[in-house]
Amino acid sequence: MSVNPMTYEAQFFGFTPQTCMLRVYTVFQDYLFDMVLLVETFILKKLEELPECGISPLHVRKSTEKFLLFLKENFDELFSKMEEMLLQLVLNIPKNVLLPEDKVHKQYPYSKEQFQALRDEIHQLQEQYKAEVSAGQALHAELEEQEVVQAELEKILQCFVGLENICREHWNCSFGESFAFLTPSLKKLQDKLKDIEEKSKRLK
Repeated sequence: MSVNPMTYEAQFFGFTPQTCMLRVYTVFQDYLFDMVLLVETFILKKLEELPECGISPLHVRKSTEKFLLFLKENFDELFSKMEEMLLQLVLNIPKNVLLPEDKVHKQYPYSKEQFQALRDEIHQLQEQYKAEVSAGQALHAELEEQEVVQAELEKILQCFVGLENICREHWNCSFGESFAFLTPSLKKLQDKLKDIEEKSKRLK
């Protein structure tokens, strides 16, 4: 049996040529054993018809084994020659033949160093992509926060608009004018509250 793995042939055929030859050998060998067994059975039946011949079944079995050994030795020698011929002339892909799925390697040849450099570049691009995705997620989160702040500011603006409308409706002035008018009064009120708190503390 050939020791050459013939991997390229296995890629084309879908099986290794050695496996094919082994199966052929097994089929021939089984057929040879069956044939010898049939011959032995036929001889034993004939001996039953000739009891006076003096040949025992044990003698027939030994002779059959010798004959089988002789056949197997010759068969192995012939099969070895046939296997060598088939592996070289039938199940072998010539060196100058390129399978269709491997033509891309001829069109774009790469050395080990170039292939490693390409893998490093791919890894670097993957890392850059991860960093950009992470930055995009951070920007998205910041945008969501800004949308929340904008919504709160709009609520406050609506509140001021409502106060402006109330001031114009009841006091005929703007909210800014009302706020400026109320500021001194609020200051006086705060001062009064402080005086009351201080007097309360003294009483305690």
